[in-house]
Order: sequence, then C-alpha cells, then structure tokens
Amino acid sequence: MSIVTRNVLIALFITVALTGTVAYAVNYLNDARIAELGAIEDQLSIDTLSLDTQFSLLEAAPCDSAASSTTLITSLADLGNRLSYAENQLGTDNAQVLRLKQQYSLLEIRDYLITKQLAKACGTKPVIVLYFYSNAGDCSDCDKAGYALSYLHNTYPALRVYSFDYNLELGALKTFIALNKVQGALPAFIVNGKHSYGFTSLEDLEKQFPKGALATSTTSKL
Repeated sequence: MSIVTRNVLIALFITVALTGTVAYAVNYLNDARIAELGAIEDQLSIDTLSLDTQFSLLEAAPCDSAASSTTLITSLADLGNRLSYAENQLGTDNAQVLRLKQQYSLLEIRDYLITKQLAKACGTKPVIVLYFYSNAGDCSDCDKAGYALSYLHNTYPALRVYSFDYNLELGALKTFIALNKVQGALPAFIVNGKHSYGFTSLEDLEKQFPKGALATSTTSKL
C-alpha cells in the first residue's frame, strides 16, 4: 500500500469517525432535551394542578387572610420562570413549549379574574399589570420591556404582573385581548386599567403606575 493510499484511508477513517461522533452527540443532546422537557412538563402539570386547587380555595374563602398573601403570586411566578427556561432551552416555536405556554396563559387569565373578584368582594386594591409582547421578531423593545417588568416585580413582589404572548394561538387569550381592547402595537401595557404602548425606559414605565403604587405595591384596603 502506497503512502498516498494510506493517508487517504486514514483521512477517510478520521472523517467517518468525526461524523459518527457528531451524529452521536447531536442525538444524545436531542434525547437529553426531550427528557429535560418531559421533566419540566411533568413538574408544570403538578404545579398547574396545585395552582388550580389554590384558586378554588380562594374562591371558597375570598376574604380570608390567605387571599392577601403573596404565596399564590410567588407560585405563579415560579411557574413562569420554569416556562421561560423551557423556552430558552428548546426555542419559542417548540410545539411542547407552545402547549405549556397556552396552559400557563390560561392560569394567568384565571388568576387575573380571581384577583378582580377578590378586589370587588373584599374591598382590596391590587396593582395589576397586563403586559403583551411578541416572540415573532416584530417587537424590538419587548425584551427590554420584559426585563424592566421583571425588575419591578422582583423589587415589589406583590405586584400582579401578567405577561401574554400577543400572537399565541389560544381562543381564551384572543377573547381576553379583545375584551381589554389591546391594539397590535407592541409592547403593550395595561396598568390598573390604563393602556400604554411602546417602551423607552424603566423610569417612563414607572410613571404609568398610580401615584404611590410602587411605594408599597400591596393589596391595600380602599
């Protein structure tokens, strides 16, 4: 066997080995991602059932002291964080991620409706923010707006912040958007019933809140 032939065979062997290694690594990563998503989905299912039960408990005892606690807010926020992690790992257009986002959006809408119900029944005045964004690449300021809202929520944990993907295919969300008269100019905010569109800075966003709302951001009595 000539040196040239041997070198060609060695190069071919190396190429095949590298190709096989890459293919194995890709398959391994895909399997790992699927397993990871399955674990997240299982946990989300448990959390969803837990939140749904908490909603029912609050409806049964609307003006109990537990209704004004931040436990439910924290649980919903934790669920949102896990969904964000799944989006970052698997992509916003992943079919399973979209299904989880639909499930989470329904929970948010229900929590919003119960919060409004508690406010009316118990004489409370929560600070509520509805935030509408897009992952379709048509909202250059949505990421910055999301970071600003996350900062405000972390600083004032009692804020009721609900984030919705404006383009998500979900009948209940479409109805929710229509009832709240949200236009397609994104990002869009509704702060205690007041609409605003676009994002410039955290300071301008804070101006959208009622005077004194961010001083305590608690569910205070009227």
